[in-house]
Amino acid sequence: MTQHPPRLSEADCDLDDFVSTLSARTELADYPHAKEVVEEVLVYDSSALRSAITDDDGRESVEAELVRAFTAGPGLVVLQGAFNDLAVVDRVTDAFDTLIEREAASGTVAGDHFAKPGANSRVWNALEKLAVRDPDAFVDYYANEIIALVSTAWLGPGYQVTSQVNVVRPGGVAQDPHRDYHLGFLANDVVARYPTHVHQLSPVLTLQGAVAHSDMPVESGPTMYLPHSHRYVPGYLAWRLPEFRAYFAEHHVQLPLAKGDAAFFNPALLHGAGSNVSADIQRMANLLQVSSPFGRAMESVDRDRVSRAIYPALAKRRAAGVSTQRLLDAVAAAAEGYPFPTNLDLDQPVGGLTPPSQAAIVSQAVLEQWDDARLGAALDTHAARRLTS
Repeated sequence: MTQHPPRLSEADCDLDDFVSTLSARTELADYPHAKEVVEEVLVYDSSALRSAITDDDGRESVEAELVRAFTAGPGLVVLQGAFNDLAVVDRVTDAFDTLIEREAASGTVAGDHFAKPGANSRVWNALEKLAVRDPDAFVDYYANEIIALVSTAWLGPGYQVTSQVNVVRPGGVAQDPHRDYHLGFLANDVVARYPTHVHQLSPVLTLQGAVAHSDMPVESGPTMYLPHSHRYVPGYLAWRLPEFRAYFAEHHVQLPLAKGDAAFFNPALLHGAGSNVSADIQRMANLLQVSSPFGRAMESVDRDRVSRAIYPALAKRRAAGVSTQRLLDAVAAAAEGYPFPTNLDLDQPVGGLTPPSQAAIVSQAVLEQWDDARLGAALDTHAARRLTS
């Protein structure tokens, strides 16, 4: 078993080790509920899964198999026919199209974490927007036992779903290959500050998925995957390195999807939306990010209020010569250090993959010696950007 240091750095990223990790093979015999293995990807018939989970023993067996697929296996599954009523998918597609048209008409250009802003059509917080626009369609869409099955298998009960719509039109270019939320959204110098066990923990806090809202032949650019890449522990640092990106470009796989199919994968799996080289296919996917209920503090704390309350004391101690680092340590205890969740329509990343956190704003105020009013205005603006209505 590979031993990793307590802290990882880019120096720990070795392409030969990475390739060795990818040499694992997916054996259909190890996944008795699967229909087939295609290019190392496990493919399931959702109608067969529905039949298999009619009792507790069957559900436990399927859930255990899905967990095995996301860990020891290839890291992803394709669920054919996840939606057996395509009329429901079409109703939600119509709602998404209307949202895209209205946001475009209002001048909104949604950013994309791993592609140029405006390259694709993107609807942030599509879950809430769909619920408000068409609650009946929302209920019919999310009353889906396959989404619930795979989410519960990976995260247990109490999970939370968020949704972002992505449309890649003909000529749309591929995303950069990447890992996903949480550590995948952070710059390498920040990622390297997290201990190795957090690199191993991050993937079990979320599940990534996508529902096909159109047929997606390979030429339309369905998601590119590198099976088994989730098992490479330094991968949150490796994916930005040129040699790893080059390997991904040469060895990734893409599976066509039909409307109503879904794909779910370990967020540490190297992946990225493909280029749409078709003549006329508007490729639409509803990207699902399902989060663990355990990513929460025990108490509710109004950190905006705390930050405003302590700022005069911070300023006083800075003027008295107290170490800047000690003051920033106090800020870390007081302010919200993580930039999510937020409203990505308003609070878009600038100069990185994440918008500024509340703690980053308060820290900047300390370093630049803002007065109370300037900090108050900045915190007001920060809070307003996070509201969804």
